[in-house]
Amino acid sequence: MTTQVNLYEAKTHLSDLVERAARGEDIVIAKAGRPKVRLVAVEARTTPRTAGVWRGRITMSPDFDDSLADLLGGTAE
Repeated sequence: MTTQVNLYEAKTHLSDLVERAARGEDIVIAKAGRPKVRLVAVEARTTPRTAGVWRGRITMSPDFDDSLADLLGGTAE
């Protein structure tokens, strides 16, 4: 079942609406009676992140932390 609330009510009761959406309820926020957005729960990751998958693919330039004066056209500290 979809619950539609107006923008003012959504601002006033945001915490409650977020909890309801997290439990799976379909919440639609409307402005002037016209649906604008749907509030949905974020799905949890099903697989753990693997550390180091970008190792060897990214390099950092030797001048990464040099002064930006030449790029900004003046002195930069």
